[in-house]
Amino acid sequence: MLKQKIYNHYLQVINDKVKSLQNILADLKESGTNETKSTAGDKHETALAMLQIEQANIRAQLKEVLEQRVALEKINPALSPVSIVNGSLVKTNLGYFFISVALGKAVVDGTTVIALSQQSPLGKSLRGLKVGGSADINSKRYVIENIE
Repeated sequence: MLKQKIYNHYLQVINDKVKSLQNILADLKESGTNETKSTAGDKHETALAMLQIEQANIRAQLKEVLEQRVALEKINPALSPVSIVNGSLVKTNLGYFFISVALGKAVVDGTTVIALSQQSPLGKSLRGLKVGGSADINSKRYVIENIE
């Protein structure tokens, strides 16, 4: 149940980011349209170039967030594997970790959880471990207490 809520929370975070970036792109497009009506010479060209750079940056961010959403949507939160895999909610002596995509810390139902990718140092160290196993990262020992 907690795992499903955490999954839904992070999916909503990603969807909110997508919507926000799409709104920014729409605003930039509108600014570009308004800018083309101006005839201020070099100032106009500089402003237009800056808008194009900003649009390219936002498009790159949007592409990354959409890729994160695809990766997250591949996870079936109903599964409870025996060892840690992508999609596992891991309870350790040092907190909860949702092995999925790097989306940072959140509090869901009063539980603090960190969503991290399998490629992160901690994600790599935890992968394949079972309850009772441990991983040492940055002078900290993470002991696996539960896996959902």
